[in-house]
Amino acid sequence: MRTKTFAAAALLAAASLTLTACGSGDAGDKPVSVVSEEAGSDKAATVLDKPFEKPDLVLTDTQGKKYDLRKETAGKPTLIYFGYTHCPDVCPLTMNNIAVAKKQLPKAEQDDLRVVFVTTDPRRDTPAELGKWLKGIDPQFVGLTGDFSTIQAGARTLGISIEPTRKDKNGKLVSEHGTQVIAFSPKTDGGYVLYGEDATVDDYTKDLPKIVKGENP
Repeated sequence: MRTKTFAAAALLAAASLTLTACGSGDAGDKPVSVVSEEAGSDKAATVLDKPFEKPDLVLTDTQGKKYDLRKETAGKPTLIYFGYTHCPDVCPLTMNNIAVAKKQLPKAEQDDLRVVFVTTDPRRDTPAELGKWLKGIDPQFVGLTGDFSTIQAGARTLGISIEPTRKDKNGKLVSEHGTQVIAFSPKTDGGYVLYGEDATVDDYTKDLPKIVKGENP
């Protein structure tokens, strides 16, 4: 095993993220995590030696009700992703990959797993809009929206950079955001595994049985 200390920008690069309309990162001066990885490893999962603390976020779910992230997911295997419903590529692909892999789990484990999608475009992603979009992917997925600055601050604690929705050169509204998925252990509630946008259905299918038990993939 070799150990590396990544600054924020380097950690995003290590997760194979592309900085496009569906991915952005700030270069930070302080390391955000220490990562152990096997030399020559082609695993999609990056196991963090120093897990992230779960964001202290209280937002609004698709039913318009208050959702306390820490309270609602305490002791549950949890995947968190920041994205937006109008995303043309990475966001729906990532959510669909997880949804397909989740269906391979025994029903009890499917029910136990929490997959949380936090919008980076809260102005357009109302509770109703989020609910409609996620229902087409997996009705069990949790969709959260709220104040942008609150969401941005929560994402930053996970080394994920998001920017306010803006118009691109063609006048289309886009939301720039980091595209990693963070897996949180049901044993410690720490975010101990990171996936980049290149993670496939097969990667999640292989890893989820271990993640739901709080084991290293």
